[in-house]
Amino acid sequence: MGRVRRKHPREFKIEAVRKLQSGEVTPSELSRRINVSPRELCEWRKEVEEKGKDVFPGRGKQGGQAAEIARLQRELERVKEERDILKKAMAYFARES
Repeated sequence: MGRVRRKHPREFKIEAVRKLQSGEVTPSELSRRINVSPRELCEWRKEVEEKGKDVFPGRGKQGGQAAEIARLQRELERVKEERDILKKAMAYFARES
């Protein structure tokens, strides 16, 4: 039988990391209390340190830079389509002359 992957809310993860960073509890003690592996706690802490307020965006949600990149990629595709249409129109009207 496979393991069931548990999902924890963003607030839960942030609070656990806050407790680790404040020194209230050790990683192993907190791990036992909230039933999460110490390795996972360390990964959460690393993510919080790297991403700051954009950490744990959730399913389908993107952080600041990722959302901007996705928006720019969509815009680029639209502009390429417009360019291709204009190229075809130029060729069409050039033949009529």
